[in-house]
Amino acid sequence: MRKKLRVALLFGGKSAEHEISLISARNIAAAINKNKYQIVAIGIDKQGRWHLDQGARLLLGGEKDLVEFADARNAAAIIPGKTTTPMVRRSGAAGLAGIDVVFPILHGPFGEDGTVQGLLKLANLPFVGAGVLGSAVGMDKDVMKRLLRDAGIAIGRFMAFERADKISFARVKRTLGMPLFVKPANLGSSVGISKAANPRQFSAAVKEAFRYDNKIVIEEFIAGREIECSVLGNDNPIASLPGEIVVNRDFYSYDAKYLDAQGSRLEIPAKLPAKVIKEIRQTAIHAYKALCCQGMARVDFFVQANGRVLVNEINTIPGFTKISMYPKMWEATGISYSTLIDRLIRLALQRFRREQRLRSSK
Repeated sequence: MRKKLRVALLFGGKSAEHEISLISARNIAAAINKNKYQIVAIGIDKQGRWHLDQGARLLLGGEKDLVEFADARNAAAIIPGKTTTPMVRRSGAAGLAGIDVVFPILHGPFGEDGTVQGLLKLANLPFVGAGVLGSAVGMDKDVMKRLLRDAGIAIGRFMAFERADKISFARVKRTLGMPLFVKPANLGSSVGISKAANPRQFSAAVKEAFRYDNKIVIEEFIAGREIECSVLGNDNPIASLPGEIVVNRDFYSYDAKYLDAQGSRLEIPAKLPAKVIKEIRQTAIHAYKALCCQGMARVDFFVQANGRVLVNEINTIPGFTKISMYPKMWEATGISYSTLIDRLIRLALQRFRREQRLRSSK
């Protein structure tokens, strides 16, 4: 009988998207092919401590159940460069048996931004998703948009500011018009995002965004349909059929995504002309390559009334909840949730084997 691959689900994290990560990890644990893979649960609490749970206890329970990281005996650490047992318990107890591949399902900073990816490379572990560079540029909306613009991909107008910068409402209004959106540069799931249409709202929006990051991005308002497209692959990525988010609120906020059942609805595949669908799929792959992505990503678009397609942003670790667009768009394209997980793992191992063949010295 073929040996099962040991897959470490890495979830939780210090970001404001901690809870969404837990839900995503539970869904992956439920859908993964148990005949091929053995799950090792590694939870990261909100303080950044790693907790090892080989029995996957942390992933049991319903989506709304809280995960408690209370047992200090489970605290764990990675040993950089170790090839057989890269993780040990801090208490000095027995180390973790060899992991074949890591599936990071950490949304936002300290997980999706290249930090964990760099740690896993140092630990000599294959992992699912984008590498260090693709993760970092995909997380930083300012850098991401500049790279997309330089690649000739149509995007909306934007401005970026550091905490020390003087931010003039009059200048921003003159450049971007009204209303506009203020966002932390390095965050997702619409956390910290506000819509502003006057000086008072603008001041509050800037203050809110700076609660989450030391750099913010201010974007023009774009009237258009919100379309998303999933991308899968390493050297020769493929794009799914696009889906549409029909928002019943002022904009696609955190509450509309996760808390309010009436906040939005999904239409998969999106009802668009064949020509526009083709353009979205081609542009999604173009953006994916321009941002040095691998494994997976979700590309978000605006489609205006005149048919113009604009890229909004990319998400290198998209949600894997039951209502998340990334797996649902692949299901509509003909790839089931379980098969998708299998392909992502195989892509991670393929990239790792290729990187292992590279020389690191003369």
